Amino acid sequence: MIELDDVHELVDPVVIAAFEGWNDAADAASSAVDHLMRVWNARVVGAIDPDEYYDFQVNRPLVGTDPAGHRSVTWPGTQIAIASPPDLDRDIILLRGIEPNMKWRLFCAELLAACDDLGGQLVVTLGALLADTPHTRPIPVSGTATEPELVDRLKLQESTYEGPTGIVGVLQDACGRLDIPAVSYWAAVPHYVAQPPCPKATLALLGQLEDLLEASIPLGDLPEDARAWERGVDELAEEDEDVAEYVRSLEETRDTTELPEASGEAIAREFERYLKRRQGE
Repeated sequence: MIELDDVHELVDPVVIAAFEGWNDAADAASSAVDHLMRVWNARVVGAIDPDEYYDFQVNRPLVGTDPAGHRSVTWPGTQIAIASPPDLDRDIILLRGIEPNMKWRLFCAELLAACDDLGGQLVVTLGALLADTPHTRPIPVSGTATEPELVDRLKLQESTYEGPTGIVGVLQDACGRLDIPAVSYWAAVPHYVAQPPCPKATLALLGQLEDLLEASIPLGDLPEDARAWERGVDELAEEDEDVAEYVRSLEETRDTTELPEASGEAIAREFERYLKRRQGE
């Protein structure tokens, strides 16, 4: 059982979770939660016991020096943090960790029990996968939910994916079995630039969270980082004609298969986010 610090009663909290590993192409999902922890000044209130779930020969502990100058070992694991964003009328529970190596069902049960103790009302998992998508276009984000009401309200879809899954899929399944409302967002990272980071994909995931929470999230340097990332990939593509031709073919496929009304909806959503952010500032 996860031991939690003393926490005041949270207001209608939403759980937002991301895990490094198979679910986290280019570190896009875990970077989104890292960003939220920084801009919302999140406080860590608990952590899962790593001895139960991690193979330390696969996920090795790190040795380093703490701020006081003492040598210390940092163990791989998963932390639980809480935040009270000033622009929201509800609190946030953040789960940030590494996909475990064993006992996945028990791992999910422990995390969900801790979230239940904190009063979690909705679980949102973030993931990222490699896909045939061009870096020059908006990063596609697919979303699924466990309840029809969420599917309708957020204009999502019920997942039809069949195949291998990671801890995000297992956690989503556990939520469904326990009748916990859950949403999952996945960003599609261009597979030809799979190395982290991918700030454009992180930014796309944060945009979906803004829609769900109906509030703006401080973005800091992320928009400029995303533009710099795209310019850098442009320069790399220009140096190799085969890569440049491949990118052009992906652009043509994307532009011809994407429905005009879908593009219009995406532009409208982005404009609404922009207006909310301006109002917040």
